[in-house]
Amino acid sequence: MAWQTADGEKINFFEIIQIIKTHHKKNGLVFVGTDSFMRARKCTFVTSIVLLGAESQRGGIYFINKDIFGPSQLPSFYNRILKEVEKSINIALKITEICPSVDLEVHLDISSEEKGEKTSPLAKMLRGYATGSGFKCKLKPHSFAATTVADKHSK
Repeated sequence: MAWQTADGEKINFFEIIQIIKTHHKKNGLVFVGTDSFMRARKCTFVTSIVLLGAESQRGGIYFINKDIFGPSQLPSFYNRILKEVEKSINIALKITEICPSVDLEVHLDISSEEKGEKTSPLAKMLRGYATGSGFKCKLKPHSFAATTVADKHSK
């Protein structure tokens, strides 16, 4: 799994974990989110790890991972949304396995049930998937790790 910094520099997951450990010692928060985008018979999934709120931290730090799937692997819309959530939960689980006391929140690129959007019928189930996996969870419009950071790099 190839990760990169906000500046596009390659970084491995072990290095990210070390940064998260230092960030956690300074009472920082960790947010994980995934977004996807379909273009020219390819689907790009981007997962972000966002670090905010550490003592004396100005602004945020983030890391992204991109996966591109070709025509034979293209998921249906609902399977694609499920895969976004699954990718976020899997990364959150990896982080918390190594740093169990980290304050981590999973962000979903999904509208709440009452919004009546295309993803709204999935909101209750996918929120349950995230919280059932042991994570705090935010939906749109509060899910910036997915809807802003990952979205920016998925296009």
